[in-house]
Amino acid sequence: MLNPAIASLTADFRIIFDRDPAARNWLEVMFCYPGLQALLLHRFAHRLYKLNIPFIPRLISHIARFLTGIEIHPGAQIGQGVFIDHGMGVVIGETAIVGNYALIYQGVTLGGTGKESGKRHPTLGENVVVGAGAKVLGNIEIGNNVRIGAGSVVLRNVPSDCTVVGIPGRIVYRAGERVDPLDHGQLPDSEAQVIRALLDRIEALEQQVQALQPPAPQPKVEVKVEDSTRVPVTTSCRLNDKIIEQFLDGSGI
Repeated sequence: MLNPAIASLTADFRIIFDRDPAARNWLEVMFCYPGLQALLLHRFAHRLYKLNIPFIPRLISHIARFLTGIEIHPGAQIGQGVFIDHGMGVVIGETAIVGNYALIYQGVTLGGTGKESGKRHPTLGENVVVGAGAKVLGNIEIGNNVRIGAGSVVLRNVPSDCTVVGIPGRIVYRAGERVDPLDHGQLPDSEAQVIRALLDRIEALEQQVQALQPPAPQPKVEVKVEDSTRVPVTTSCRLNDKIIEQFLDGSGI
């Protein structure tokens, strides 16, 4: 039976080879992966923190931040097999709890929302993926197997087996669907789906209105455009339609 500390370090080391195709050998992983280095220093600082040793744990955390760009408060609880990929700009608060085999990308913040005492940082379950730049704030719970899209801001509890996208984060249920934890770029765009549905509904209503009204000639009302030339309304409508189509194509709606 391995010592719990040794077991955690071993799991942290092995998970890198499972989740990073760029990891080629143990020497490269040991010396060139700031996420692993930050976890090694944090686990040592956390043990000192639990012994109520003053100053030294925070100093170790500060040194780790200087060396790796990853700031983990020594009071944070980090499970085994956690992989902080690249890691620059990652901030994990004092009362945060990160479950086993979580995957955290660069720029992630697990922070608080005020100066209240006690538990004020999020709790992440097992196998959670937090995309680059995502912010998870407050004393909230993120369930197991949750994926948080890049750039999302999560302010509420998230049940297990869900995907969260957007600002503020919106939950998209994916229970029963097997997803690759590394495939964090394949996320649904709930806002785009709603816009598409609204546009389809507007188009259907316009067709119904046209069917009810007898055809009538459209007066040519002139409007100004950016080049100060005057064009009929029908031309302006075609320009607006083109802008909408470009938006839809660019947004993937």
